[in-house]
Amino acid sequence: MLDYSALAAFAAVIREGSFDRAAASLGLTPSAVSQRVRGLEERLGAILVVRGAPCLPTDLGRTLSAHVDRVRLLEADLGLAGAGAAEPVSLRIAVNADSLATWFPGAAAAFGQVGGATLDLVLDDEAHTADRLRSGEVVAAVTADPEPVQGCRTFPLGSLRYAACASPGFHQRFFSGGVDPAALALAPVLRFDRRDGLQARWMREAHSCAPGAPTHWAPSTHGFLDLALAGLAWGLQPVALAEAHLAAGRLVELPPARRVAVSLFWTVSRLPSAALRRLTEAVRAAAVGALVPSRANDGDDGGGGR
Repeated sequence: MLDYSALAAFAAVIREGSFDRAAASLGLTPSAVSQRVRGLEERLGAILVVRGAPCLPTDLGRTLSAHVDRVRLLEADLGLAGAGAAEPVSLRIAVNADSLATWFPGAAAAFGQVGGATLDLVLDDEAHTADRLRSGEVVAAVTADPEPVQGCRTFPLGSLRYAACASPGFHQRFFSGGVDPAALALAPVLRFDRRDGLQARWMREAHSCAPGAPTHWAPSTHGFLDLALAGLAWGLQPVALAEAHLAAGRLVELPPARRVAVSLFWTVSRLPSAALRRLTEAVRAAAVGALVPSRANDGDDGGGGR
C-alpha cells in the first residue's frame, strides 16, 4: 500500500506546479511536502516529479497522478475524504477555447448548482484534447476526435459553426473588388495558433485557394473577435459570438457566406463516479441547446479548430 499522505503531497505538487503552492494548499511546510514526495519516490524507486518552474510529472508520475485523481473520485462517492484531502474532489477536464467561450459555461453552471465537486479546466485545441485523456491527464474532454479511447465512452454533441468575418472598414480596404484568391492573398488574416486550420479550410472550400497573406496570431477567442472588430484582419469567428455583430453591421460575412462546422464529442472516463455522470448529463444538455446537429463531413478534413 502507498502512503496516502505522500500521494496527496505528490498530487498537490503536480496540480499546483510548485512545492511552495502545494504546501500552502495542504497546510504544510514546503519541507514536509518535499520529504513526503521524496519518500514516495524512494519507495517506488523512480523519479516522479521533474523539479522546475513549473514542476512537471515524469511519465510514471503522470500515471500515478491520474490514479490518485480517480481514487479520489471513487472515494467521494463512498463519502470518504481520505487523509490529507483538504479540498473537494476536482474533475480535470480538457476543453477547447471556443467551446469555453460559447456553450460550455452553461454546462459548467448547471453542474455547479449541485455542488460537491469542482472543475479544473485545461484548454487545448479540440483536435488534441483527446490526447490529454489518453495520457490520463484528464477524466473527460470536449474533442473533435471521434476515435475510441480505452476505458472511456464517447457521445456526439453536435457542431460548432464558424463564419468568415471582417469589419466593414477592413472589407472595404481589401475586398472592395470582391473576395477572390487574389484579394485573399493580400488581406491580413487571423489565426488562433499554429494548429488553427479553420481559415485555410474556409479558403479551400469557398475559393479553392491556400493561405499566403500576412498572418496575425491571437490565442484568445474573445481577443480574436475584438481584433476583427477593430479591423486588424479577417478570420473565422464562432457564429454564436459573431451573429449579434453581423446583425448590427459591426462585422460583415465574407462571400460566399460559406460557413464551416466542426463536430464535437464528449469523451469521458467509465469510472463509476456520480460527479462524472452529473457532468456528462449537463454537458449533453447544454450541447443540445447550443450546437447544431453534425453532418457526416463536419470537421473530417483535418481543418483544426481551437
